[in-house]
Amino acid sequence: MTLKVLAIDDSRTMRDLLQVSLTESGFDITLAEDGIDGLDKLETAEPDVVITDINMPRLDGFGVIEAVRARADHRATPILVLTTESSPEMKSRARTAGATGWIVKPFDDVALASAIHRVTA
Repeated sequence: MTLKVLAIDDSRTMRDLLQVSLTESGFDITLAEDGIDGLDKLETAEPDVVITDINMPRLDGFGVIEAVRARADHRATPILVLTTESSPEMKSRARTAGATGWIVKPFDDVALASAIHRVTA
């Protein structure tokens, strides 16, 4: 079964990197350019996992996590935070909001794919 990933990041470069990396790793990926776009695509993408940046315009990653968790059909969907942020306070805030895991950019292709498989197992 091909896992579906919804990746939300405001950086065009990061979205391009995620597209290449995750497609080559065998995932079906939907890209969103910010939190609002990600939530709009959430239902049609039917993701097995959501990957979100934290610092984004319109709706940041914390807002995305809270909004995904507020939807009954996505309360259990794993959410990985992929960000340049590394402070313990931000990690704690994300976990409290409902994040499943935290990965600091730049990411390693194999480690990201492994994290996705781990949280969807």
